[in-house]
Amino acid sequence: MGTEENGDAESSTRRISVRFITRLSDPYKVPNSAIAIPSDLTRFGLSSLVNALLQSIHDDYVKEPFDFLIDGEFVRMSLEEFLLAKGISAERVLEIEYTRVVAPRKEEDPSLHDDWVSAVDGSSSRFILTGCYDGFGRVWKGPGVCTHILEGHSDGVTSVSVFNPEGVETVTLATASKDRTLRLWKINTEEATNNPVRVRAYKILRGHKSSVQSVAAQTNGEMVCSGSWDCTINLWRINDNNAENDLVSKKRKVEGRVEDSQLEGEAFTTLVGHTQCVSSVIWPQRESIYSASWDHSIRKWDVETGKNLSDIYCGKALNCLDIGGEGSALIAAGGSDPIIRIWDPRKPGTSAPILQFASHKSWVTACKWHDKSPFHLLSASYDGKVMLWDLRTAWSLSTIESHTDKVLCADWWKSDSVISGGADSKLCISSEIPVV
Repeated sequence: MGTEENGDAESSTRRISVRFITRLSDPYKVPNSAIAIPSDLTRFGLSSLVNALLQSIHDDYVKEPFDFLIDGEFVRMSLEEFLLAKGISAERVLEIEYTRVVAPRKEEDPSLHDDWVSAVDGSSSRFILTGCYDGFGRVWKGPGVCTHILEGHSDGVTSVSVFNPEGVETVTLATASKDRTLRLWKINTEEATNNPVRVRAYKILRGHKSSVQSVAAQTNGEMVCSGSWDCTINLWRINDNNAENDLVSKKRKVEGRVEDSQLEGEAFTTLVGHTQCVSSVIWPQRESIYSASWDHSIRKWDVETGKNLSDIYCGKALNCLDIGGEGSALIAAGGSDPIIRIWDPRKPGTSAPILQFASHKSWVTACKWHDKSPFHLLSASYDGKVMLWDLRTAWSLSTIESHTDKVLCADWWKSDSVISGGADSKLCISSEIPVV
């Protein structure tokens, strides 16, 4: 300890010339002139310094935590240690970029469910869609405000998806379930109601031989794909007209009244190749589907031909998958260990991840890229935590600990909020996150 203290005392006498720069707008801009600062400052000391400079300019300024980058990389040690590690000369004026810390400023009241919250979709700015082990889907306009209950599944809902999330008033939703079916629903998002509206599916999709684990909508909203414990991926049409492979189920009598008939659809294509549960499917481009499986593989499929175009093997059973980041091309996946792995399929000849994030303590259940940032993604885990990441540092930006049990699903909402569901039967919303 004595040696470290002596080293700190010694380094604190050294000063380096820096210029603080930022892409933030007022009131977060400091003067552009160079100043001399102690070389032993960490990001916390740098944050205090920038806040002091801003307070000297704006009387009503409220302190804000900042993060710092040098040459595009986050500083996670003292300035002197960082410069030494990166071989950067302290003889020149050092440009240090600062940005607001990516962490929630507010935790909303949780939205309570009757069982595990196993699925969540935040792609619409107007509402949140959740799936629950009680067999219901639910639509939430905000914290605690449930507007629609989707009823009909006979077992837990495992996955949910929204079609054309920012489209017209009437929105199409898809749910997948352990009851081996998918169901399609239409809701009016502008419908004024004091109590949740109970909705029946307009179409039931049958064909999987085991629990359906994942559902994803095609980008233009004409089709949906699903992954199942039967090791297959099925493709379905979502139209509510009587298509060639649709059957009409009989009308049924419920509590003395006759309900409208429901369409029943069959898959028009089945993609075969995985040897274990298909745990996650995504449909990022019209012509391509990606899937992750407990057989340790990520596969890319050609929608038109049904062919398996490429494989990535990672040695672990996989639970979740997403495409995004730089050029909307990076693959993020997590599974039966605490690691989130990132691949760049544009780099031929290697299946090794370009990045690995390893701060979780248990299986990873969700990973999701931010829709407006090439750097940011979130992850969720059985360890009860949601973590926010930036590709420019191996350390997590922040850890959200809203849940008291396993986190089963997570997504971004409205670009500045994180939504998550867990085994504590809660939908949690962490808001006011300054990503962009």
